[in-house]
Formats: sequence, C-alpha cells, structure tokens
Amino acid sequence: MGTIIIREIQQKDNTQVASVVRKVLVDLGVPKVGTAYADKALDHMFENYNVPKATYFVVEENDKVVGCCGVAQLDNYEGNVCELQKMYFLEEARGKGIGTQMIDTCIERAKEYGFEKMYLETMPYMESAQKLYKKSGFEYLVAPMGNTGHYSCPIWMIKDLK
Repeated sequence: MGTIIIREIQQKDNTQVASVVRKVLVDLGVPKVGTAYADKALDHMFENYNVPKATYFVVEENDKVVGCCGVAQLDNYEGNVCELQKMYFLEEARGKGIGTQMIDTCIERAKEYGFEKMYLETMPYMESAQKLYKKSGFEYLVAPMGNTGHYSCPIWMIKDLK
C-alpha cells in the first residue's frame, strides 16, 4: 500500500465513495433493499454530511478512495447519540489497521460534537467488522435505536463516549 490519508470528504469524492460502498456491499452479498445500498444519500455524501454535527471521512491512497465512514446524529432518536455510518473498505484496504484508525477518527469527532454515545448497525456475517467494533469498545444491543431505515441490518451495537 502507498501512503494512506484519512480526510474529510470533498464534493469530488461523491462518485468514488458511492462506488466503494456499493462494491463492498455486492462483494459481501448484502441485500440491496433495507441497507446502505439503497440509500438516496449514497450518491451525494458530501452534501448529506455538510450539516451541523456530521462529518464523513474518506481513506485515500494514491488519489483513489479505498474506504470511507461517517458520523452523524442518529436518525429518529431523541437522545444525544450519534451513529457510525457507512463504514466500508475495499478489499485492498482491509486488514491493515485502517479500520481502527477510521473508528478512532470518528470517535474523536463525535466527542468534539458533544455526543454521549455512538451507535451502529451491521450484518451478522460481517464478523471481521464486529471484531473491530468490539475491540473499539462497542457492545451488543438487543434491539435497534432510532429508525435508520436499515431494517436488513439485524446487529446493533453501542459505545459510551464519556
């Protein structure tokens, strides 16, 4: 791998980010309905995260987006909880510690925004991701929080940011 840069998304990244997310989801056999694949926001990530208390990050290597993840207020929830959103890495970027760096970056930003907890949703067979989340301090929940629209994601986790 070349030099890795984690930075905030720019408008020019929209197409690459959507491509990364969709490729990873297809490669993993994730349903296209009820997951990030079908999100209308996916083709306009820069614009969708250009709001207060939200940031989307990309992992760039040699001018190519190889991963991405964001943090924003948990949809349809009345507490001071953010969501770790749309964390995906192309195969070439996995297993190199970049996921840990990305989660740490998102946690720091969430703390800067004053969030008290960070929530996420994932798929049962994304075992490597779940190991990473547990290593980063996330714990399993028995039911979802808020309403993200991702009804095909039956694994819910949370981390205390205090």
